[in-house]
Amino acid sequence: MSPLFNPMTMSADSPAKTILIAEDSSVILNLTRKILELQKYKIVLAKNGGEVMKQLENNPVDCVLMDINIPIKDGMQCTREIRAHADAKINALPVIAITGNANNYSMEQFREAGVTDYLPKPLDFDALVRVVRQYVS
Repeated sequence: MSPLFNPMTMSADSPAKTILIAEDSSVILNLTRKILELQKYKIVLAKNGGEVMKQLENNPVDCVLMDINIPIKDGMQCTREIRAHADAKINALPVIAITGNANNYSMEQFREAGVTDYLPKPLDFDALVRVVRQYVS
């Protein structure tokens, strides 16, 4: 009998997936980074909306965790720019919005901006891992 595929583990020969975390809170950023690194993801950081496109254009990324309330350009504006990008590898990326005030946005506004999914703050780290794995496996 062959062993069942376990999505909880990555095989030794599969390359690590890269997640861009766009978050200005160093506490949330560091916790999120640690949780995802424990799951064997590679992490790229953007501390504000001005860094998001630079990071995406300079690093191969598999998924974006986007704080909606980041400085310079908010997460909704950044997501619209990602969706409008000429490079299909960038404009098709899953964008997971992270926000402490999801009530300020309707699902229609998230969809209009191109958000793939969203997680409320305070972050549930089990949900974080589950949602990221759903879009990058």
